[in-house]
Amino acid sequence: MRSTETPSNRRTALVTGAGSGIGRTIALAFAAEGANLVVAGRTEATLKETADLIATAGGTALAVPTDITRPDDVRALIDAAVTRFGSLDVAVNNAGVARGGHPLADLPEEDWHALVDTNLTGVFLALRAEVAQMRTQPTGGAIVNIASNIGAHRSLPGLTAYAATKAAISALTRGAALDHIKDGVRINAVSPGPTETTMSMRPGETEAERIERMRSEAPVGRVSTTDEIAAAVLHLASPASASTVGTDLVVDGGASA
Repeated sequence: MRSTETPSNRRTALVTGAGSGIGRTIALAFAAEGANLVVAGRTEATLKETADLIATAGGTALAVPTDITRPDDVRALIDAAVTRFGSLDVAVNNAGVARGGHPLADLPEEDWHALVDTNLTGVFLALRAEVAQMRTQPTGGAIVNIASNIGAHRSLPGLTAYAATKAAISALTRGAALDHIKDGVRINAVSPGPTETTMSMRPGETEAERIERMRSEAPVGRVSTTDEIAAAVLHLASPASASTVGTDLVVDGGASA
């Protein structure tokens, strides 16, 4: 049931990479719980689509085009959230890119920099700005970083650089969680495995082909739904997880078990 709170006294949740896929589903899930949403990403058109979906469902959303690799953009994003809604209670650092298909020795430098700049530096910049705001608030806040089961939990050929950035997010989450729990900021991570987005599809693969491949590749026999990833994020951001600090929750259908 939707909250009867007014926009001024609801929790405010920020989701990066909210223009599509997992990020959009997470944003819609928080809105369904009654939160004010701040949706961020590089593409204004897709962010507007997400904000419109939230509004159609009766929620409130602010779309802020943001490049998380730029410190000024990140600071402006946090300022916009607080100016519009008065606080930042939850942040989900979901924005990321995938580059792969090359053994490490053949990886183009531009791919390496794209991965590190967005998946690691971008999350660091967002995390730093979010904590800086949340620790000024009497109620603190909760942050969930989106890592991956590829990295700290498993490796795959051709994805070494991607795995390195996502493993770094797992480590960044644990360290930041210990650094800031006494500030009232609770930080955790979710590590999805193959999910029903284009990122889990091989070049030229159809959805039907992916379904068939996952029957044998995944212990659960399928990809995870974006709703299942969103449910894990909502749990970690909720008061029910008040003593969960620095965890990395793997949601991958048993692939890394």
